[in-house]
Amino acid sequence: MAVFLGIDIGTSGTKTLAISEDGKILASATEEYPLSSPRPGWSEQEPTDWWKASAQSVRRVMKAAKLKPADIGGIGLSGQMHGSVFLDKSGNVIRPALLWNDQRTAAECQEIEKRAGGRRALIRMVANPALTGFTAPKILWLRNHEPRNFDKTVQVLLPKDYVRFRMTGEFATEVSDASGTLLLDVVKRDWSKKLLSRLDLDPSLLPRVYESEEVSGRLTETAAAEMGLQAGIPVVGGGGDQAA
Repeated sequence: MAVFLGIDIGTSGTKTLAISEDGKILASATEEYPLSSPRPGWSEQEPTDWWKASAQSVRRVMKAAKLKPADIGGIGLSGQMHGSVFLDKSGNVIRPALLWNDQRTAAECQEIEKRAGGRRALIRMVANPALTGFTAPKILWLRNHEPRNFDKTVQVLLPKDYVRFRMTGEFATEVSDASGTLLLDVVKRDWSKKLLSRLDLDPSLLPRVYESEEVSGRLTETAAAEMGLQAGIPVVGGGGDQAA
């Protein structure tokens, strides 16, 4: 009987569960990490802390449940929504991630509504108004305030999807988390070409969108070694924490 791992990348820590096919929780472990607020209203974290916590919590769960790497049939991810992880061409983190509770982007929210043709037009495009916690205004903030970092950015990922990238080497997300970026056409279940064009953002900055139950990649040899697992385990899309 296969065992499945669920990894939730939260704001205060990452929690991993081992779950049997019949839904029984076999073990759980949480690894905590700090949150930084360098200025009033700012909220940031180091994405590499999420990865370290994920790997360590998996190892603890495997030990607690006395599981072998061959026992694991799949891994699902959930996590804090709306955050922005900026990666360079080598896949390295450019700066600390801006989190869901970061409030620095009020001007960028106004900019987005103006470029979209107004609040109602924006909602018709992406089913949401512009809110400071969302991902799109964070991308514009980086372009407006840290242009050198923006110029180095080749990929923008949500928190759990950075962990996915470290696990699989793939740039991927899924529809529930993507719906909280302010960039997803929720009807077409893909990025809004119209809004991206109006914001002058290259679609290549964003990862491929999967359904939550779809396999988005498989565990690499490098990630497997860090997590105490075996390579090739499927990693499914999962969901944002609010959706989950």
